Amino acid sequence: MKPMSERFTYWKRWGKLSLRLMVIGLLFIGLSFGSIYLLAVFVGAPPLQVPQTTIYYDTEEHVIGESNQSGQNRYWVQLDEISPALVDATLSIEDRSFYDHFGFDFKRIGGAVLADLKAMAKVQGASTITQQYARNLFLEHDKTWKRKVLEAFYAYRLEVHYSKEEILEGYLNTIYYGHGAYGIEAAARSYFGKGADELSVSESAMLAGIPKGPSYYSPYADADRSKERQSTVLNAMVATNKLSKAEAIEAENETMALQAFNEEKIESETAPYFTAEVKKELRNKLSLDERIIEEGGLHVYTTLDSEMQVKAEDLVANSIEEKSDIQAALVAMDPKSGAIKAMVGGRDYKESKFNRATMAKRTPGSTFKPFLYYAAMNNGFTPSTLVRSEPTNFYYDGDKKTYSPHNYGDAYANDEITIAQALALSDNIVAVKTHMFLEEKTLVETAKTFGIDSKLSAIPSLALGTKPVGILEMTEAYSMLANGGFSVKPHYIEKVTDRDGKVIYEHKSKKELRLKPEAAFVTTSMMTGVFDESLNDYTKVTGSGVDHLLTRPAAAKTGSTSTDSWMVGFTPQLATSVWIGYDEGKKLNYRNDGFYAKKIWAQFVEGALEGEEAKEFKAPEGVVGIDIDPQTGKIADENCPNKRLTYFIEGSEPHEVCDVHVGPSHQQDIQENKKGFLDRFFNWIR
Repeated sequence: MKPMSERFTYWKRWGKLSLRLMVIGLLFIGLSFGSIYLLAVFVGAPPLQVPQTTIYYDTEEHVIGESNQSGQNRYWVQLDEISPALVDATLSIEDRSFYDHFGFDFKRIGGAVLADLKAMAKVQGASTITQQYARNLFLEHDKTWKRKVLEAFYAYRLEVHYSKEEILEGYLNTIYYGHGAYGIEAAARSYFGKGADELSVSESAMLAGIPKGPSYYSPYADADRSKERQSTVLNAMVATNKLSKAEAIEAENETMALQAFNEEKIESETAPYFTAEVKKELRNKLSLDERIIEEGGLHVYTTLDSEMQVKAEDLVANSIEEKSDIQAALVAMDPKSGAIKAMVGGRDYKESKFNRATMAKRTPGSTFKPFLYYAAMNNGFTPSTLVRSEPTNFYYDGDKKTYSPHNYGDAYANDEITIAQALALSDNIVAVKTHMFLEEKTLVETAKTFGIDSKLSAIPSLALGTKPVGILEMTEAYSMLANGGFSVKPHYIEKVTDRDGKVIYEHKSKKELRLKPEAAFVTTSMMTGVFDESLNDYTKVTGSGVDHLLTRPAAAKTGSTSTDSWMVGFTPQLATSVWIGYDEGKKLNYRNDGFYAKKIWAQFVEGALEGEEAKEFKAPEGVVGIDIDPQTGKIADENCPNKRLTYFIEGSEPHEVCDVHVGPSHQQDIQENKKGFLDRFFNWIR
């Protein structure tokens, strides 16, 4: 046996060695953690961006659509916008030491290891909320050691660079709750039809229990199992002093109203053609790529008036025979701002995504005539100018070609009618005579002033709208008349915010005076005659079949070709175009199909503005209003059976009183009415 001194020396040497090894070990561990910390700092804060659902709103900020990639719904809400009960329930069941650890709960890890060894299987998880968040953000859900190491490093980076509140907020916005719902806001909407801030204690406990096994604990998968899991969560809240026992029992007994659930992905039915145009504007005007649009968590505030949209869709659906192949398009726009308020691009978006309101070009027929008569008002014509309506052959191209238009039904006045009547009756002969007198290029240039960018030709038939144009294009052009001569560009988006609520785009309307206000107003005034039967002559005004549907001042023009039927017009608040026709250009049967456009237009305008003030068209300076006899174009007196308030550019108004309806004793006072600078016009047309 060794002497005591030798034994003491032996144990002293081993003690010193063990101490040194311990110090070295501690230094190694310290250096390791220090290196990991420095590496985490050097690498920087990990990004927290995850795919989120983009939401589209109407003018009242009601949701009209959402992006829904692969059936996933994602939203981001701030931590203070989440029910405190949900936060408490989640921390109680998932990570009670969340505010005390640095990403890892070593006590919990040890307990999990012992439980697994005892059961000889993996029975207990030890991942903290930070680790779960890291896994959801950055890693595939495989089970390799590499993944576990990376998960640990990501979790540590999160703890180094972000506060506990930021980590908890991120976790609650990304964790999967089943059935395509990522994050607590999506889960609250999917399961209970409410926001995350409205969840009760009972609902919170139910949802907090789902992430452990979304397909296992979902109430849609197994109601009894979900209820048992809810009880477990409530007991955990009691154990962490978040609830009293009595409160837990009360929550467990609460009856919850679950939403009706459908596994199939349901696409939004609201304004699909409009929403497609909104996405185009996001790409083209904001230069956003498809991924940001679909997964960027944007909030897109659009110009859509949902009530107007519903009326438009219902009218198109119910006005046309269901079995008919005929198509329709409607655009309604605020003429003051250019905001598109309603849009129908076809009868069924699921069958055809081709948006006829923005993509199709069709022959506008007589809806082109207001551009012509605006030009005429700028070139010495007035609403009272008389032109003869009778079959006429027109020679053009150096008299080498002939054009012989016809009025609808081959009906003619065979006499002189006023320009105001010609527009209201849609007289083709008077239109072409006016067009040829002004020279064909004038109408081409005028249409461009109105914003018509489609290709036009300086030919006689252009007065009758024989060159294709777009439906939205016509709406924009007519809005200038409603807007007193100002041009505004159509738009679909008022504002866009990113996922954090920061405004990244806000529309600002720009007005440009393109038309002469006096001529624009006089043209508008003449267009109201479409609904005024005092202008009836050899035929009725073209709006006579729907004038009884309108209770407010409106200006419009019908248009008909063999393949297209139109009604385009406006009130001071709304410019609207309706088109009817076949995609393949098949001829319309006007006995059955010709009334659709007028009826839809009138009913839509009246319904869309229901409850709003019936505003008058406001006359600008430089115009005068006079009561005119519609048949003669002269000033009406007390003997005239009909009189119509008619506006003229100041200085062009008539000064002769109507002499047709006075007694014989006054016949000698008849004066010649065909003189002045228009003499060459009358000589030319006779």
